[in-house]
Amino acid sequence: MPGRGMGERLAIDPNKNSVLFLGARSGNGLWKSTNSGSTWSKVTSFPDAGTFAPDPSDSSGYNAEKIGLTWVTFDNTTKTSSGSSRIFVGVASLGAPNVYQTTNGGTSWTALPVFNNTLIPHKGVHSFKEKALYVSFSNGAGPYDGTAGRIGKYNITSGTWKDITPARAISDNSYGFGGLALDLSKPGTVMVASLNSWWPDQVIYRSTDGGTSWSAIWEWAGYPTINRYFGVDNSLTPYLGGPLGNQDVSLKLVGWMIEALVIDPFDSNHWLYGTGATVMGGHDLLKWDTVHNVTLKSYAAGIEETAVLGLTSPKSGDAHLLSVVGDIGGFRHVDFTKPNLAFSNPTYGTTTSIDYAGNKPNLIVRVGQVTDDSKPQIALSSDYGVSWSANSAAPPPTQNSGYAGGTIAYSANGDTLLWSTPNLGVFRSQNQVTFAAVSALPSGAAVAADKVNGTALYAASGSKFYSSVDTGASWTSVTVGNMTSASWIAANPFKAGEVWVSGNGGIYASTNYGKTFTALPSVSNAWKIAVGAPKTTGGKPSLYAAATINGLNTLYRTDDHTNWIKISDADHGFGSTSGIVLAADPRIYKRVYVGAGAGRGVFYNSNV
Repeated sequence: MPGRGMGERLAIDPNKNSVLFLGARSGNGLWKSTNSGSTWSKVTSFPDAGTFAPDPSDSSGYNAEKIGLTWVTFDNTTKTSSGSSRIFVGVASLGAPNVYQTTNGGTSWTALPVFNNTLIPHKGVHSFKEKALYVSFSNGAGPYDGTAGRIGKYNITSGTWKDITPARAISDNSYGFGGLALDLSKPGTVMVASLNSWWPDQVIYRSTDGGTSWSAIWEWAGYPTINRYFGVDNSLTPYLGGPLGNQDVSLKLVGWMIEALVIDPFDSNHWLYGTGATVMGGHDLLKWDTVHNVTLKSYAAGIEETAVLGLTSPKSGDAHLLSVVGDIGGFRHVDFTKPNLAFSNPTYGTTTSIDYAGNKPNLIVRVGQVTDDSKPQIALSSDYGVSWSANSAAPPPTQNSGYAGGTIAYSANGDTLLWSTPNLGVFRSQNQVTFAAVSALPSGAAVAADKVNGTALYAASGSKFYSSVDTGASWTSVTVGNMTSASWIAANPFKAGEVWVSGNGGIYASTNYGKTFTALPSVSNAWKIAVGAPKTTGGKPSLYAAATINGLNTLYRTDDHTNWIKISDADHGFGSTSGIVLAADPRIYKRVYVGAGAGRGVFYNSNV
């Protein structure tokens, strides 16, 4: 969401905690609550709801939305019986005043003198001992835009601004500013972070004299030599990579998209900031001012619950689960209590699909979604995902950006790949040679492989189920019940030809390679499905479904394929049922892995 790092838009009055102000988006203005948020009223006296939108012509509406008000900051030295009398508010407007103040608790408002009407105020932080307001500005809403910015310091007593932008940032002339922090126990100590600065790293600046002079967390010592004034400790989050060689700039070690930046008001050594990957910070910040070298530590242990896009559970190997996720690739989960190194060589950011070969579970395939990459977006492993190599048979996205993402299936014998791309159609490759289009299958079709028969492949789209018994050389199709929109395919890990397909008509089962199907009872709609270990050896495999059963959307299991057990609970609703990702463990009865929607990470269950 454009402008998502601005703020804080919601603020509690430090002089009366029942008073809250909210700077709303979308032109909805300023709102106030006097009863701890129970009820709200619009502050009709506030003069500007914000006019800036990143792209007003965006027909999708995503970039056409007005950013609105950007932050609310109280002057805690102006205490009255009804709260703070002086309050500052930033507004996303260009070509006009965009920082306002009230001196009567919000009854009336006046604009501060214009600092720079080509820039938007991102953050506003009050320094009560200096009687000053520090503001970071950018010419974009962030976090992915902004090519210019400034740091302003407003003297409350004189009513004047001072431009305290670091000279290097003015010289760089390529980014705005987002994160802004003050050390309230050391007046004049201020830190700011560049915004939309991507190479070789984000820049954080620090001043101890109110912005008169600055030092940076890194600098060029005559390009291409870089001086980094920090070390990195990613021991809690090894998937972030590092450490790097002294001159290696292949990773952004400081981070990116830094809008949240704070210094502990009770401990000048303690600071934290948010990046697009983690929460960084440290406990030796004062070393910046002496030896000019600090330790950046990632503190996101247990809270990096990124968007899960694919899961698979092989029939053998030390890792019962392999995952692929947005932004940081994917993982082998050998120990569920410890973070792991991410997949590498090749390294993809967002990775969308993963599968194993049923008869050779050591063979794993994954698909990346780096649409401007020169590397093929299909990677193969022959050791259960420990090591990888790019599949050179796959065309790289630089040839066509459509050669990225989608879903993939690995034939049971590990000799055939079936790749359904997002918009270029379905492709097939045998023995790691050229991917050829499969004209018999619709673009965007769900694909899967039989987990026992090495020549059987499956696909589904709309009302049709497609099957091949010659590793995809030819295909036949049937209409499945009353389904008109197929969603997912799951094959029995233990028995050839037994396959299930889900969609808006429910869940349908076949025992003859998809020649005929029978509807499972009680299911009216289903999304992801997965097949796992049976209750008894040799019995029916357990079937898991994100589905609508008897009118309720949630997560279910059935052992007899007739009676369904709801396995979600009040604490684990998993958000939108349609967004759940599933993999069932073929080795442990009752264990299912759930990739929850909205970036909540992976859950697993073994006792319901």
